[in-house]
Amino acid sequence: MAECGVCFRHCEIKEGALGFCGARTCLDGEIKAANYGRVTSLALDPVEKKPLKRFYPGSLILSVGSYGCNLRCPFCQNSEISWSARAMRYAEEAEVITPRELADTAAYYRSQGNIGVAFTYNEPLIGYEFVRDTARLVHEKGMKNVLVTNGTAELSVLEELAPFVDAMNIDLKGFSDRYYRKVLQGSREMVMDFIARAVRLCHVELTTLIVPGENDSDEEMEELSSWVAGLRDAEGNRTGYTIPLHVSRFFPRFQMRDREASEVSLVRHLAEVARKNLQYVYTGNC
Repeated sequence: MAECGVCFRHCEIKEGALGFCGARTCLDGEIKAANYGRVTSLALDPVEKKPLKRFYPGSLILSVGSYGCNLRCPFCQNSEISWSARAMRYAEEAEVITPRELADTAAYYRSQGNIGVAFTYNEPLIGYEFVRDTARLVHEKGMKNVLVTNGTAELSVLEELAPFVDAMNIDLKGFSDRYYRKVLQGSREMVMDFIARAVRLCHVELTTLIVPGENDSDEEMEELSSWVAGLRDAEGNRTGYTIPLHVSRFFPRFQMRDREASEVSLVRHLAEVARKNLQYVYTGNC
């Protein structure tokens, strides 16, 4: 048995078993990424789909995903590779790709406008070792690395990846502990600490999905955007107001099909609330 140090759960994992995320295991008394190099999704996407609006707009980026997640969002849009029963079967079914092969593939598509690799679709930080090893090779080729993450990881993980990551889109899914604990089974404090450190290390954009009846009040958006505005850059300057925020529309998915999609008018209204504090606010899925 050994303790995993990736996120706040610090799972005690028995030999050969899996942690909460379904992607970290204990082998010979050491924690390993069971999903290392096991790719479930690979696509050349517009960088705006990550979403990143202010990082090489108009470019393409090779997007790669594995399986597993350390949150339990009931509205997950990628449940088939995150934490559904099917997702866990990818431990045997997923194609295995080495970091070198993925970096070479990214370079192959450079002529088509590809700028690098985005680690996305499932939660990349639960397999941060593969991200680290691949991103180092991608940098050696003069290309960029992007993380699309829920930000639920210890700062030690972030620091290990920081030299190789150029941009992140981090989910700030709401701004109440109740929502993070009850609905997502996560830690808002950990995500906030992760974001506060990440903005000092690379380009960061944030995404908040507006779920009806959960995180859709003016008061919560005011608090969220005000906190973001107060974040500081690497020099300690209060420049959080320039961090882009994507306010996105919810659609019924996975285990949350019991409520309607969030109204477009509500998403746009909450974006206006955020604009009182932030310079760059975008609406998504509208």
